[in-house]
Amino acid sequence: MPIASSLIARPALVKAAVRAYSAAAAAPSSSALKQRLSELIPVKSKEVADFRKAHANTVVDVFTVDQVYGGMRAIKGLVTETSLLDPEEGIRYRGLTLEDCQRLLPKAKGGSEPLPEGAFWLLLTGEVPTADQVKAVSEEWARRADVPKHVTDMIANFPPHLHAMSQLCAAVCALQSESKFAKAYAAGVKKTDYWSYTYEDSVDLIAKLPTIAAAIYRNIYKDGVVAPIDLSKDWSANFSHMLGFTDPQFTELMRLYLTIHADHEGGNVSAHTVHLVGSALSDAYLSFAGGMTGLAGPLHGLANQEVLIWLTELRKQVGDNVTKEKLREFVWNSLKSGKVVPGYGHAVLRKTDPRYMCQRVFAQKHLPNDPMFKLVSMLFEIVPDVLREQGKAKNPWPNVDAHSGVLLQHYGLTEMHYYTVLFGVSRALGVLSSLVWDRAFGLPLERPKSMTTQALKAYVEKQASVNKANMQAPEE
Repeated sequence: MPIASSLIARPALVKAAVRAYSAAAAAPSSSALKQRLSELIPVKSKEVADFRKAHANTVVDVFTVDQVYGGMRAIKGLVTETSLLDPEEGIRYRGLTLEDCQRLLPKAKGGSEPLPEGAFWLLLTGEVPTADQVKAVSEEWARRADVPKHVTDMIANFPPHLHAMSQLCAAVCALQSESKFAKAYAAGVKKTDYWSYTYEDSVDLIAKLPTIAAAIYRNIYKDGVVAPIDLSKDWSANFSHMLGFTDPQFTELMRLYLTIHADHEGGNVSAHTVHLVGSALSDAYLSFAGGMTGLAGPLHGLANQEVLIWLTELRKQVGDNVTKEKLREFVWNSLKSGKVVPGYGHAVLRKTDPRYMCQRVFAQKHLPNDPMFKLVSMLFEIVPDVLREQGKAKNPWPNVDAHSGVLLQHYGLTEMHYYTVLFGVSRALGVLSSLVWDRAFGLPLERPKSMTTQALKAYVEKQASVNKANMQAPEE
């Protein structure tokens, strides 16, 4: 039986309503995805075990003092099966480029963008699903989308000035009351079954995230009313509808956005945090909430806000009919004043971010005459050359954040402080897929060794002495 969950907002304000379906939440997965995963896990686990046994003492990497102080950049110290980021190629989901994903993953009827449900199947299994398999996942997620009343009440009573990401983190933590893994662990479940309960929590959480995210949006910016879940709609379509958008092109944008932001290998802040917290056997809710606190940072998920603020200010100063010469002059003056060009450069990539290009192609198809898109396109032609001339940027090319805000603004989602929540909903697909595999592999508590500067100096001095002695030793 469907049950209605009231979204009770601040006194005198609320109007609310999340209709949802919780009866199936405790039931086994109805799609074939979990069954397929159960077939793959023993095979992959044996492969990893055999590999570790054969190469347990093989050196993978050496690193420098500068890397130790420099955010551990490029140090190879994690295994993440779902995706791999190549500096020259960009991200690949299980070996597939984003262009491959756009071509191969199933699409909604009449749509041209991949369904994120298909990306989740791919990230979990390494296999491209059929349209029927993706449809089953969509239906299952819709059935699991109900959010408990204590969570909706909490969201409704948050003050509107509390940042949307703070609300998301708090709401996800409050959802932990529903954790199947936590209950199973307390009951003494076998370690070999950890992955199964982590999978159930992950699917429950992914299914509920659009409901939570929509409630946050409607509560902060609109009238508090959230449309009901429609069992016949896919994940992105329900999310768009609950946000209050009915334009089919916006729904297509959401399908694209939620797919291309889903994963970016395991070393970024949000992905690594989910893995780290999960290594303590914290459940999917607590692990994901930890990752979202990292995504909320200005150097991670908030970057698209900074890009849009910069673009808006730029447009005010130069207008809509700016010449390339004038824009080039503006960029140079900005750099000479000590500022950066937001949205350009990346910690790993050394080429244009494929996620940027996916969004650019979408804009060229659907909004070629949008003034902000024209400005972004002109910057794409100018900024890389300017940055190369300046000689400071290792990567002068645009990243994903240089484009996403412009698309959202075009369709009327203008509240830029909310954009990172969309990023978070998408990123759940990748980080929770990885979390399931962490438990399937039985990965241990993560505990790297840290050092003080004094200890590091002593180590370096000792190594220098050893090296000097080795160089001076007579040959036999």
